[in-house]
Amino acid sequence: MRAAVWTGTDAVEVRDVALPEVPEGWALVRVAYNGICGTDLSILHGRHPRAQAPLVPGHEISGWVERAGASGPREGALVIAEPLISCGTCRACRDGHGHVCRDLKLYGIDAPGGMAQYVALPPDVLHEVPSSVDPRTAALAEPLAVAVHAVALSGMQPGDTVAVHGAGPIGVLTALVARHEGAGTVVVTEPSAWRREVAEGMGFTVVPEGSSMADVLAPLTDGEGADVTFDSAAHPSVAAQLTATTRVLGRIVVVGVYKQPTPVDLQAVCFKEQTMVGVRVYTTADVRRAIELLADDALGLGSFPTRAYDLGDVEAAFAAATSGQDCLKVLVTPLDGKADA
Repeated sequence: MRAAVWTGTDAVEVRDVALPEVPEGWALVRVAYNGICGTDLSILHGRHPRAQAPLVPGHEISGWVERAGASGPREGALVIAEPLISCGTCRACRDGHGHVCRDLKLYGIDAPGGMAQYVALPPDVLHEVPSSVDPRTAALAEPLAVAVHAVALSGMQPGDTVAVHGAGPIGVLTALVARHEGAGTVVVTEPSAWRREVAEGMGFTVVPEGSSMADVLAPLTDGEGADVTFDSAAHPSVAAQLTATTRVLGRIVVVGVYKQPTPVDLQAVCFKEQTMVGVRVYTTADVRRAIELLADDALGLGSFPTRAYDLGDVEAAFAAATSGQDCLKVLVTPLDGKADA
């Protein structure tokens, strides 16, 4: 089969490799699409602390069951992967919180992923998706589960004013889920002009160039600030303003993963009795909820800007994902005739 193989810093190539060995009880999945995310870019640039070359990356997987496992989805079913590998023995795992396992690993980082024609996976990480869902849209299920988890952790109430920092794929998905769950107003800030246009086209209140989140929130909230703030940007300049633009007793949800310790105004957290919570991936329930939203077309993700590249053009796909200028999600597909470029 063909597979994209990360061979070292800034080096990825398409190779002919053997079909994956399928351990007893596992399933073999024929890949339809695989999304590229920030973690994959960290792997490409040699900055991920766990990834070891050579590696087939990719954890945002949609495809069909080529060979069914001992349990799980049937042969031929459209599926997406919940790519978490939990130890099963640490306290978090024993308490049913495997998504924050002390030694959490992922397919596509710590084991071969989906940037190939086929991937072998245990059946318990596969979730069937209704055949009415486009496999291309189904590939958004994994990042959508992150957004579902973030909104669930936020304690957001219907009618709340919500602030979202960052209009990348996770930020836009979080804004969409928050609105679907009843947010009254969703304000989005983003430095990229193209991404601001995308967010505005989706009906969100967008902070214009030269203005700030505080400027836009002030007249909407009588100067109080957002009820719930989502940080999907993970930039120190954002961390510095999270407490100031969130109201007294408001909630701050850190969705993006910071690469280093970052200053936050903890005095304001105390004086305003704010709640701050971090997000690490998602639970199985969040993945199932994401699939429900896809099946119901509740978020209109058919218009979510994506661009699909043939597996053979994986270098161009990574370049497009790095630029982030003409799509929110770059997909890689091994299917003939399904690429856009």
